[in-house]
Amino acid sequence: MSRTAPLAITIATGDSRPIVRQIIDAIRRQISTGDLSVGDKLPSVRGLAQQLAINPNTVSKSYAQLTAEGWLESRAGLGLFVAARRDQLSAAERERRLGEAVDRFVGEVIAIRYPADEAVAAVADAFDALTLVRSA
Repeated sequence: MSRTAPLAITIATGDSRPIVRQIIDAIRRQISTGDLSVGDKLPSVRGLAQQLAINPNTVSKSYAQLTAEGWLESRAGLGLFVAARRDQLSAAERERRLGEAVDRFVGEVIAIRYPADEAVAAVADAFDALTLVRSA
């Protein structure tokens, strides 16, 4: 039987994103960076809810969306597992989602009056850090 992969998720109370979105983003990132591998078992809804001290319905909604998007797969009687990733988004959809993410980011940077050049450098640093983690 598969061991349950630990999920290093932190809920930020000051984050403008809802808790469901924070969980989704954290799991997507862990899968994308290789922290979670195909076939890894995720904690149960109740287990993750207890770990994060949140309502199990919140975890359930996050897991349901990740399953619908193809990030996770449910195995009857066994639980949720990281699914084999397939490019299921068209180029146009990927471009649309990138545009939305950029718009949100730029809006946040402007709202906190952060210099654009420093924000761009911070994004580049974050990508570099992910690259280092993947190659390690």
